[in-house]
Amino acid sequence: MQKIAISGLNASDNPASGVAVAKSLKDEFEIIGLSYNPNESGNYLDCISKSYLMPYPSLGIDALLLRLKEIQRKEKIVMIIPCLDAELPLYIKYQESITNLGIKLVLPNEKNFELRNKNRLHLLSKKLDIRYPKTEAFFEMQKLEEIEKHFTYPIMIKGNYYNAYKSYNQTSSHEYAKKICNEWGFPLLVQEVIYGDELNLVGLGDGKGNLIGAVSIKKLTTTELGKVWTAVSIEHNGLLEVAKKFVAETLWRGAFELECMVNKEKMYLIEINPRFPSWVYFATALDINMPKQLVEMANGKEVTPQLNYQTGKMYIRFTDELITDFSDFSTLMMKKEL
Repeated sequence: MQKIAISGLNASDNPASGVAVAKSLKDEFEIIGLSYNPNESGNYLDCISKSYLMPYPSLGIDALLLRLKEIQRKEKIVMIIPCLDAELPLYIKYQESITNLGIKLVLPNEKNFELRNKNRLHLLSKKLDIRYPKTEAFFEMQKLEEIEKHFTYPIMIKGNYYNAYKSYNQTSSHEYAKKICNEWGFPLLVQEVIYGDELNLVGLGDGKGNLIGAVSIKKLTTTELGKVWTAVSIEHNGLLEVAKKFVAETLWRGAFELECMVNKEKMYLIEINPRFPSWVYFATALDINMPKQLVEMANGKEVTPQLNYQTGKMYIRFTDELITDFSDFSTLMMKKEL
């Protein structure tokens, strides 16, 4: 059985997509977890056969390659599916170095990855013929007060990679900006709030301009951080066309998620995430298993496009409890593997 390594094992109220990807692949592949924190619940789930602690991306490529060499000697993994925005720049920039270890990757190139950065998304949205909310970037905290004068509250304070908060006054704007900056640095963005229905699409591009998998949802309820809690599968031709234009324009290779707001007939592009979303297992349950398609792409197989699925199906996220031995946590902490 081939071994596939997957990161993003956090499954809290702000979940990453690693557990959902693992659930999509566990019946046909052995899943190796790449974890940044022993508290990540995915480390202790049955769908992960073994977990390894990883160096934080901020430590750079040398630390990453050293750890991957250690893991590769033990596991002989054939592929890594990175599921966290913060680690993707390393995996994308140094794809050749990682593949030289015998590890396959299916990722976009650096240019395409940067095209969908939030501070450049207004340019890409024009090429995709979709509206984009009024947005201004700033690179120092002193500029925030000046930029705020160009907007009407409430506004969104966003990091270029992670985190977004709705602010109703100047005080909270500065608090949120400092919070994001302390964790992720500049640039930060101020963006107008768009009201309407939130529609998301998870997709897969083949790197040749073709969309080979896609499922759209309408969010019904979300967490305080905006993560989907309940949703329904929908068909939305406008959103699907944007996805097709995106992969055709960029020759995107790999997974992505479109986040859009629809207000009557007006559709706005909010974000393009460069990896699978946390709800990707919903697509698998609708018989479009995009993580499996991704593995097939890595193995050089011809992948048949899958764009038809049942609409009106409901996605419900819920909390669960897992009981395990504290010795497992201690082992992962001390030995860096479990």
